Amino acid sequence: MECHSCLMLEIIYKVKLKGTENLSMMQNIVNHLKRRNLWVKVEDEHLEIKESGIREFLDFCEVHMETEKIFFRIDNLPWNPLRDIQQYIQAGWIDEVIRKKLITCHFQPIVDRKENIYAYELLARFQHEDGSTIYPNEIFTAAKKRGRLYALDRLCRLTAVQHSTKIDTIAFINFIPTSIYSPEFCLKSTISLANQLGINPNRFVFEVVETEQVEDLDHLKNILTYYRDKGFQYALDDVGEGFSTIDTLAHLQPRYMKLDMKYVQGVAFDPHKQQTAQSFLEKAIEIGSTPLAEGVETREDFNWLKQIGYELFQGYLFGKPAATPIGFKEVDS
Repeated sequence: MECHSCLMLEIIYKVKLKGTENLSMMQNIVNHLKRRNLWVKVEDEHLEIKESGIREFLDFCEVHMETEKIFFRIDNLPWNPLRDIQQYIQAGWIDEVIRKKLITCHFQPIVDRKENIYAYELLARFQHEDGSTIYPNEIFTAAKKRGRLYALDRLCRLTAVQHSTKIDTIAFINFIPTSIYSPEFCLKSTISLANQLGINPNRFVFEVVETEQVEDLDHLKNILTYYRDKGFQYALDDVGEGFSTIDTLAHLQPRYMKLDMKYVQGVAFDPHKQQTAQSFLEKAIEIGSTPLAEGVETREDFNWLKQIGYELFQGYLFGKPAATPIGFKEVDS
């Protein structure tokens, strides 16, 4: 199985023409691009054009066609009006970030009830070639536009596994389940790197990002089962009051469940948040999962959560993400 996202091949834009005038120009477009030695293909009543030829196509459209009746998409993503295509072209910098691996990891501690470090979450940090910072919302938005989410997610996972050699505690590593279409194929490189580094699989906790937004639970279970069969652990991130039923959570069997920070911050003084936190705790205990409160910033919230039975905690109260693990001497890699 191969896809443009996985292999970082040149983007191919699918272009759909509407209207009699535009449709009558299809062969003219093909001839025009081929005369300039640019790749173009007619497929299922739409055009496929590589990115290297898309600007020439746009110039042709401006002169000869009704651009408001032209639509495009990448892979099987939704169709968009042609006027939006510049956003996708300008997001091309994401390809260089991925190809050149302009990424590192920061470590944020996860502590137990006595504030001893139990684990670290490894968080991806990106930068341009000039060293300037790229913020997560920028990079994931660009990756989504260009169909590069899998390639970016894979880079983040492999980088985190590599950086886990700097610590000897458990490492929480994020992944986006919607970017994985086949666990056996897509996660092979992650498993291989962990084995190559000689790291015990039970030191890794793969954390489902955006748990609440996962729609295909069967697909998610296939991924988590694959991880579990390989000896890895996994966690559900950002779980809150709206997340499914006990039956669904038990079906997924997470080793850890992370309470969304919006229910953690201010919980010591907010009855509604207290109710959600208590309900979450009961769910975790019922299915045999370890409850973890994330986003803890105040001593009051920490003490309240600890008092009712939470076991693990993460947040600025214990340390912000840092290039060097806080409160820990790095292991030589």
